Amino acid sequence: MLDSLLGIFSSDLAIDLGTANTLVYVKGKGIVANEPSVVAVQNGRDFRKIVAVGSEAKHMCGRTPMGITAVRPLKDGVIADFEMTEEMLRFFIEKVHNRRALVRPRVIICVPFGITEVEKRAVRESAESAGAREVYLVVEPMAAAIGAGLPITEACGSMIVDIGGGTTEVAVISLKGIVHSQSVRIGGDKMDEAIVNYVKRSYNLAIGERTAEQLKISLGTALPTGENHTVEVTGRDLVGGLPKTVEISEEEIREALSEPVKQIVEVVRQVLERTPAELASDIVDRGITLAGGGALLRNLDKMVQKMTGLPVVLAEDPLTAVVVGSGKILDNLDELKDVTIR
Repeated sequence: MLDSLLGIFSSDLAIDLGTANTLVYVKGKGIVANEPSVVAVQNGRDFRKIVAVGSEAKHMCGRTPMGITAVRPLKDGVIADFEMTEEMLRFFIEKVHNRRALVRPRVIICVPFGITEVEKRAVRESAESAGAREVYLVVEPMAAAIGAGLPITEACGSMIVDIGGGTTEVAVISLKGIVHSQSVRIGGDKMDEAIVNYVKRSYNLAIGERTAEQLKISLGTALPTGENHTVEVTGRDLVGGLPKTVEISEEEIREALSEPVKQIVEVVRQVLERTPAELASDIVDRGITLAGGGALLRNLDKMVQKMTGLPVVLAEDPLTAVVVGSGKILDNLDELKDVTIR
């Protein structure tokens, strides 16, 4: 009785709890939140107080005064800080329900394919502590495949490559199940890190994660575009300690990103090599689908196509494919309940 009463007051949610961004889908409304997975915390002698969550907290990254730190509670796709993840989930659940007290939604949360039992329990407990009455977990490649419109219920092979902030998940799916999958802890964050290290090595210049991310978005490419644009970047000179501005080219950023890109392509090749022959022939016909924010790196689709010899397509909206897929599961939970994991 109480459970059904609580259901009246709640709108069920699907949450793509990503390393870089958290997206929230509300049943009947669609995507209602898309914010960075960042929490700003004030640290006292015997307390920790949440100062900001999401976009507001991300603006504070690298700019906080003493005593306040901007924390990313998820690392490589899994929970690194249980308490902060719980607070972040509570913030999003309350935000979409306009801070109503009698709210106990059913929640679907996306997790990496290779998640351990301990990590599954941590995600469930975080969501339950944040106010969820029922928690379902779905692996990211399955959610991305559904969000990208792949025929996951049919007896044919579909290949999805989901490049997120912390992980890249590559999976072959048939009949609502994952036939073969590999997850590698390389994604948008590792690309940003590679840019930070390149600028440090080449120019003795320290830049922050946000600057590296902006460089990746404006100049990042997997293959030459023939344009070779440049951007001025300001950071701290590691020799003199003073601010310094340098000009960085598209070619340099491509060189900086070559290693993480190569590792992502290698995982795709490994999964193809382990795919059963019948399903492999389906993939030759249908091609490989790219999803996730990392799929937006220019010419990455052409690079994967060049290295595998197979057609490659981008999901309609790579950034939202995972949350849209988990939203479709939420909307059709009776039919698609068996794609969730226990």
